[in-house]
Amino acid sequence: MIAILDAAYAGEASVAACLTADDWTSPAPIAEFTHRAGRAEEYAPGEFHRRELPLIMSVLAMLPERPRILVIDGYVWLDTDGRKGLGAHLFEALRGRTAVVGVAKSRFAGAEQWVEQVTRGDSTSPLWVTCAGVTLSEAVSGVKRMHGAHRIPTLVGRVDQLARKTL
Repeated sequence: MIAILDAAYAGEASVAACLTADDWTSPAPIAEFTHRAGRAEEYAPGEFHRRELPLIMSVLAMLPERPRILVIDGYVWLDTDGRKGLGAHLFEALRGRTAVVGVAKSRFAGAEQWVEQVTRGDSTSPLWVTCAGVTLSEAVSGVKRMHGAHRIPTLVGRVDQLARKTL
């Protein structure tokens, strides 16, 4: 089982959403989970985890079993010095027991050593893939195989919509 996670914020509310799926190629989720909370931490560049990690940990606690891979909207590693992104903080919080694959929609300057660009569908805009607990080639292969004909895989788009709708 894999889990795809995202978060959303508006005013005094924040939400984490999670979809579980059988594997990378699943067109539909097995289940959906959401956790709604109060105001999230303010955004600070390079400190994304302070805002999202508590939400993600709360929604993961709702899952009936531990997924083998977590897919997040964001980076695992931020630069060539190994500065941790949301995914690395999540991997650490889970004591390295669950692999984390970061799928980001925009480039983060400095992450070139840890990232591989993935283009999907007819899009010329890449996704930026980073990971912990699996090899980069495994993570890239999984993201390429995710269901959907467009740049954003079906379940990545669906979890984003679920988080926004739950706000």
